Amino acid sequence: MTSLHALTAAELSAAYAAGTLSPVEAIDAVLARAEAWEPHVNAMFRVHAAGARAAAVASAARWRDGLSLSQLDGVPITLKENLLSKGDPAPIGVAIGDLTPKTEDSPIPARVREAGCILIGKTTMPDYGMLSSGRSSMHGTTRNPWNLGCNTAGSSSGAGAAAAAGYGPLHVGTDIGGSVRLPASFCGIFGWRPTHGSLSSENLVPLAPSYDTPAFFTRDLATMALIGSVFAPLQVSSEPVDLWLPSDLWSLAQEPVADALRAGLPAANYRSGPLLPDGNLSDWLTVFRTHQAYEIWRALGPWILETQPDFGPGIQERFQMASTITKEAFSEAATRRAAIRAYLETVVTPETILVVPTSPGVAPLRSTPQGDLEVFRNAALTMLCVAGHAGLPQLSIPLAIVDGSPVGLSLVGARGMDTHLISIADRFPVRTRNREGSAT
Repeated sequence: MTSLHALTAAELSAAYAAGTLSPVEAIDAVLARAEAWEPHVNAMFRVHAAGARAAAVASAARWRDGLSLSQLDGVPITLKENLLSKGDPAPIGVAIGDLTPKTEDSPIPARVREAGCILIGKTTMPDYGMLSSGRSSMHGTTRNPWNLGCNTAGSSSGAGAAAAAGYGPLHVGTDIGGSVRLPASFCGIFGWRPTHGSLSSENLVPLAPSYDTPAFFTRDLATMALIGSVFAPLQVSSEPVDLWLPSDLWSLAQEPVADALRAGLPAANYRSGPLLPDGNLSDWLTVFRTHQAYEIWRALGPWILETQPDFGPGIQERFQMASTITKEAFSEAATRRAAIRAYLETVVTPETILVVPTSPGVAPLRSTPQGDLEVFRNAALTMLCVAGHAGLPQLSIPLAIVDGSPVGLSLVGARGMDTHLISIADRFPVRTRNREGSAT
């Protein structure tokens, strides 16, 4: 029998409707799971045990009276700490961050509450969301449930770890350069970065607004489809699907990872050839770094100069670089980005789906030297900036296991084709933990 904490959103709502399970029982199971695993993974910034149980009692009454708010009513959910929610502070991972509780929900927390989701708590993130790891001056280190010695990636590190550890079926993070997609790959779960602008970023703690978007983790595809039906308009192409394996993006993956992902592909007619005619994507990474860094300094620079915070490893250098970006350099990057976006809108048509590795490799060990992590990060950002530049939707699928660790395959589609991606993902086999926590 499947443990209650491991039930999917669809299984929970079906059981609630049938009266065979109460949201109170489900919430108690998830809270117990979190209590047992938190000493190991450190995924939670705040746990709302009393509030979650009270919300579960109210949800149970709605289901009993035939007044459920949606299929997600009573489904446990976590939110990344930079998604502002009523009653919670948002220090964005920083030890000297603002601990003043917020007085109202931002749009995403408000929407999930309207759907009846039950907030288990807020998940951790690294300082300012500036690291592709789980290290934070406030929270300490968030660890990967697959292997506690490995990186979770970030900046939605807590949300990814909570999803992989089984703290319920649904977890919301944010994504700029891969902050949901990379943890999804490292932690063996699904990660969906929606079309940029399709979800409100109002009152989201600002970092790089032209790239940043709320995004989602789930342990199963059916739950992702369910959350997609809530947050994205139905958009399924009637045209034949054009599955494209861009050779320049695949070349960035380590050979064992590329081999394992190719072996896991379902039989289909795949198009090959590079995304760029010359196969050189290095300029796209430079544009992303410049554009993102300029936005980040505009958002956080004044506060940094005023408070002079003590930065964690790797962050000092990134903010120093960001402070040097001139308006002229940003303008040049913005012009180049506009050209990249126009090109992608031409080649990634509604029937086109890019099929690419989510990450160049499996999760690095947490002991990996910072210099080696930077090399890995550069390759990952080159792969991940494609969707970011043009605001394209991307879905990471836990497709393969290499040396005992998961790695994701991504589907990238045209703007607005989010639910189409999720429906196409059903064709791809999944290798991940089974519902009781072992690899399958």
